Amino acid sequence: MSTEPEAAAEETADAVGPGPGAPGTTDGPDAAAHGASAAAARDGAETTTARDGAETAARSGAQSGPTGGTTAAPGDSAAEAGGGASAEEAGTGEATTDGTGTGTDAPDGDAAAAGEKSEAEAELAAQRVERERIERRKAERQGPVDAGAKLSGTAADLLAAVRAVESGEKPAAPVFGAPEPARRPAPEPARQPRPAASAEPVAAPGGPAPETVQAVRGVLAEGGAPETLAPQTAALLGEGAEGALRADPWQLLRVTGVRPEQADGFARALLGAECGPDDERRGRAVTVWLLEQAALAGHTALELPRLTETLARRGVPDPDAAVQSTLAEGEALAFQDALEEPGGRADSASSRSTQDTGEEGAGGGEERPVRVLVGLERYALAEESLADGLARLVNSAPKQDGSAADWEQAAAAAQGSAAELIRAVAGHGLVLHTGGEASLAEPAALLRTAHALGLRAWAAAHGPLGRDRFAALLDASSEPAEPASAEPARTGPAAVTLAGLLSGAEGPGRDAEGTLDLDLLVVLDAPQLDVESAALLAESLPDGARLVLAGDPAVLWSAGPGRVFADLLAARVCPQVASRRPDPGPLGELVSGIGIGELGQVEAPGKEVVIVPVREAGEAVHRTVQLVADSVPRAIGVPAEDTQVITPGHGGAAGTRALNAALKERLNPGPGRFGGFDPGDRVAYSPAPGRTLPGRVTKAEADGLHLACAGETVVVPRDRVEQSVRHGWALTAHQAVGGRWPAVVVVLPGDAAQGLSRPWVYTAFGRAARHLSVVHGVEQALPRAVAEVPAKPRTTRLPVLLAPQVPTDT
Repeated sequence: MSTEPEAAAEETADAVGPGPGAPGTTDGPDAAAHGASAAAARDGAETTTARDGAETAARSGAQSGPTGGTTAAPGDSAAEAGGGASAEEAGTGEATTDGTGTGTDAPDGDAAAAGEKSEAEAELAAQRVERERIERRKAERQGPVDAGAKLSGTAADLLAAVRAVESGEKPAAPVFGAPEPARRPAPEPARQPRPAASAEPVAAPGGPAPETVQAVRGVLAEGGAPETLAPQTAALLGEGAEGALRADPWQLLRVTGVRPEQADGFARALLGAECGPDDERRGRAVTVWLLEQAALAGHTALELPRLTETLARRGVPDPDAAVQSTLAEGEALAFQDALEEPGGRADSASSRSTQDTGEEGAGGGEERPVRVLVGLERYALAEESLADGLARLVNSAPKQDGSAADWEQAAAAAQGSAAELIRAVAGHGLVLHTGGEASLAEPAALLRTAHALGLRAWAAAHGPLGRDRFAALLDASSEPAEPASAEPARTGPAAVTLAGLLSGAEGPGRDAEGTLDLDLLVVLDAPQLDVESAALLAESLPDGARLVLAGDPAVLWSAGPGRVFADLLAARVCPQVASRRPDPGPLGELVSGIGIGELGQVEAPGKEVVIVPVREAGEAVHRTVQLVADSVPRAIGVPAEDTQVITPGHGGAAGTRALNAALKERLNPGPGRFGGFDPGDRVAYSPAPGRTLPGRVTKAEADGLHLACAGETVVVPRDRVEQSVRHGWALTAHQAVGGRWPAVVVVLPGDAAQGLSRPWVYTAFGRAARHLSVVHGVEQALPRAVAEVPAKPRTTRLPVLLAPQVPTDT
């Protein structure tokens, strides 16, 4: 066995050698790859000392580094943010890191502090109006279903759109799950694919009055807080913001990026001797803040003991009283969920909302073991609304388009698990479908079958890359069009993005009752559904519609709170069809093994898998640039524009920031005349938190930065460029979810070792269609992560809420 000589390190950066972890050689750019296993990390590289950091903090989305050097940008998922509460405080038990290799390097937030609402805030406001309208319609038909959107005043409404975390002095932008786009009048129903509407930011209503902002600025200055927080604070607290801050200085903790210790300093400056850690106002503010950090980590609620323990660590003398005060003020809700008893599932009838955490669970006069949870109202109501909507689908007979014989004939004509999927959808309103990339052929077969039977069938993907990939799959296998008749021929099923579908920018539009004008919807990338977008989707489906949630359960979960797809799989309340169609080739074999916790050896005679050992982060950046610009185009035949770099985080010496700077210098050098960007730059545009649109800069004019994103022209105003646009040669795995590229270079610097997990590795490696290069500096941390580090648990209530409403599938 030979390893790469130090003297030839520069020459052999593009070596095509064994896959991750396989012993072998890295002899040169044209050498064939012969395998992939964990041992190459040890055999082919110098020992690298893993620094604390990487994506451990990023995974929770709720940590801050002790050096205070990282912030989060709107497009960053919670799992990529460095800043805020530690994950342990948010209920995950992870340690806070210094952000190396994981922290995001977002803008200073000056634009976010401007006097206008952000696009995400406008979208949230529109979403709330839509939900209230749907609730009124439900109440007229049968009975009220409290689906949410009843937050406590303007502050709670806007707070929901601007929460984020930050370490240090720079305020961060929102990082939790993506709100749906603003509601617009539904277009005329169409039965053909349409290009997505421009992702140009939605015009936001006017900000707070100038006199209000000025008054808040005076209070902030008096308390020693940055005056740049004035527009945000005024927008959150409304017209009486000045008085609200004087009466309760800890209200400042509601502002994006403000941490408890900073709010404490502000309160001391305003209140003087009256300020103390036992102040009831402080206890409430810190309680709400911790629940927000838990949501950033993916939880929809926290168990009461975890919450009180963390409050105590935050210097709250009486945590129980702080929680009770928060509940009494209506700033959070408490729930009692029955625990599962030996030999049977939980009696979920005892699950209920309460303002008294001391109540006993309902059990017909008999005490039952319960767990007490505390959560924010918006997520609690969304989860309850989602459970109601899913129960309606499960318990209702789907619309009968086509006879049972027709469905059976179509299933008989299909093959394998595609036939199972067609049969399941024929008789059920909700069906789950699991599988990898190759399994997408089965939902495609289902959609064509449904269309042939007369159903209005649509597919919705997480982002434009997934939409376009699935649309190409539909087109490639479509039957030839029938001859024209007197009646215009209907086109086949089409693919849209989920955000575009719910906003009305794409898809069939809505009917007179406000529900989606369709009979069958297949949601691809279902693990990316957060609880709020899933609730809105369930509310938007008409009676008799069929919903198929399809996706790969091994990928990273949603950026927003909840784990909808995983909860439904665990609850077994509807048919589940597991695809038996394996992903082909060495890449498929490698990724499939990772999914079950094995980083095995694979034969890669066509250079499908390559490992490039590195010793330190600077070398990782250098090798990555060589691979993208030289080696992969020459040895694999994939041009640089079709190669995607994926790394664990935004910060650090080999994070997206450093890699993008190096790749820009090599591939599109320029002065960055417009906010650091030049025409031709590859970018990642984030129109809302948790959503990333890959694109390219076309030009910059007075109206803003012009981008080409998924075939659409997007104009990002000047004041939003810094917040919502990053260079996009390198992405994090969370940003890359739903995408797939001909070639992928995964960068694993030494400081990423502590943050790796099986879902992260599975997601990153699985983005490659033809070729995967691994710039490997984490040694045995890679196979150890694959074998021993599963997804971090999330506390949710969906299975408990579904249990009394739908029968368990046994």
